Amino acid sequence: MTEAQTPADWYPDPGGKHEHRYWDGSQWTDNVADHGRQSVDALVGTHVPTAGHSAEKVQQQISAKAGVQATGSGGGTIFTEPIIVVNQKRKLIELNTEFAVYDQQGGQIGAVRQVGQSSAKKALRFVSNVDQFLTHKFQIVDIRGNVLLALTRPAKLLKSKVLITDGQGRPVGDVVQQNAIGKIRFALEAGGQTVGSINAENWRAWNFAIQDHTGTEVARITKTWEGLATTLFTTADNFVVQIHRQLEDPLRSLVVASALCVDVALKQDDRGFN
Repeated sequence: MTEAQTPADWYPDPGGKHEHRYWDGSQWTDNVADHGRQSVDALVGTHVPTAGHSAEKVQQQISAKAGVQATGSGGGTIFTEPIIVVNQKRKLIELNTEFAVYDQQGGQIGAVRQVGQSSAKKALRFVSNVDQFLTHKFQIVDIRGNVLLALTRPAKLLKSKVLITDGQGRPVGDVVQQNAIGKIRFALEAGGQTVGSINAENWRAWNFAIQDHTGTEVARITKTWEGLATTLFTTADNFVVQIHRQLEDPLRSLVVASALCVDVALKQDDRGFN
């Protein structure tokens, strides 16, 4: 968001360091806010996470590991590609969650970055699993760092709810976990209506079918196995999201965010999703 006609207000921080930054109507200011607390921090560049995966590796992930057949090009954006690959950045110790987003040719078209992580929260994450119950906030950005969607998962005990807004902070919808035992199911809600669902295909909650409000499958999430070393020694989770047809918003945005929502909602779940 850089256009002068955009009204002055608080918007998702384009730098990816804070939750919000104040736009004065013509430019970004140094005024930022996290969890409702304001402070001052200069905007220094835009952070777009990468995962270091080659185009060939992403293509193999789609075809060999997810069993998905490549299809026609979707225009090179997160909202138009029929297949998007979401790969978490490998870290031995993860204090700030980051993903790279690729198209089916293996070109990076966006990223996911966690925002609003205080030093105290990072320290807590380092020494315990209590962090899984706390509030988490993320931004889905394009390759230039422009915020496309913002996700908030409020503090939880058993079941999660992920709130989704667009790049200017306007509500898009919610992803609401329906159960904590058995095959996990999420409702996709917008404007007080259920517009679809995400349904685990087994109790381990690795693969999900996404349906519209009629029960018709419109997309699918497949978690891909990256090898024993990656699983044991890093935090990396990797997904292929296949979208069967063009969808209208808000369902399209909810489907785009679905892999991240599922990952965040079930983080540290004992069924082994992460």
